[in-house]
Amino acid sequence: MEQEKGKGSEERWNGAIANLTEMASNLDSLQKILLKKAVFVDEDTFAKASLTSEQARTIKVLEKRVETLEREVDAAITAAARARSEKRQAEAAQKAAELRAQEVTKELENTTKVFELHMEELRAKQEEISKRDKEIKLLEAIIQTLGGTTDSHH
Repeated sequence: MEQEKGKGSEERWNGAIANLTEMASNLDSLQKILLKKAVFVDEDTFAKASLTSEQARTIKVLEKRVETLEREVDAAITAAARARSEKRQAEAAQKAAELRAQEVTKELENTTKVFELHMEELRAKQEEISKRDKEIKLLEAIIQTLGGTTDSHH
């Protein structure tokens, strides 16, 4: 859509430049004819010829200005397109970074959950071990006591 707009204005500019060029060359021809005949003409005609040549010069200056403006417009359109594309890239990169951050956060949360489960398992095993330890000590005490009594009997 923007390209179509650009094409339309380009055609307008080209048309305007063509018109200006044609006017300039017409005025140039007219000026040459008038200046050739100026030797034989009155002040008024000579003044008109001078004015015509002045207008032709003005038109040439305007033509150059139009061309410069055209180049500036093209450059601005290109720069705007580049800026838009860079903005889209930056937005995409930001989105990707956000998604990665979410993934990492999820991974961390999962790791934490797994770690907590392992710790609970470990605590349960430790409790079991200390319980068995107490039972062993108790049994050892019983054995010693029994052994002691059998020893003292012998």
